[in-house]
Amino acid sequence: MSKEHVLEHLRAAKTSHVKWVQRAKKLISGIEIKEEAIPVDSTACEFGTWFYNDGQKLNALANNPLESMSKIEQLHFVLHDIYSNIFNIYFNQPKKGFFSKLFGQKKVVSESEKEVAKEYYQKLELTSTELLYEINRLERRLLATPEEQMANIF
Repeated sequence: MSKEHVLEHLRAAKTSHVKWVQRAKKLISGIEIKEEAIPVDSTACEFGTWFYNDGQKLNALANNPLESMSKIEQLHFVLHDIYSNIFNIYFNQPKKGFFSKLFGQKKVVSESEKEVAKEYYQKLELTSTELLYEINRLERRLLATPEEQMANIF
């Protein structure tokens, strides 16, 4: 894989992360979002899929310290951990009866729950900003990496 392809994949993963955060914002803003549109599991989102596959190959680069990838992983995990609290507010419901399952009865979120979700979202946004900073640092390191070195690991 060429250096340009590696950068394209990183940028696509970064863009998917931004869209994931935007969907969380829409959710707490009252826009109906499907439960599966914002994966809770950090390995199930598009960024996580990239990170735990091609992203791991970047650990082999000499100018990419392992602690950098570790920091990205930690922030990504924290991000999903924060989102799980929002998810629980909007999607977790007590066990449904047969008819509520059949007719898709939606959970009613109280105003106090919405306020709590907004507080979680503020934390999520701060963590996302930190994560994007680290991703941008990684991108700069990749730009500085010679093409031959990239070819050896991909």
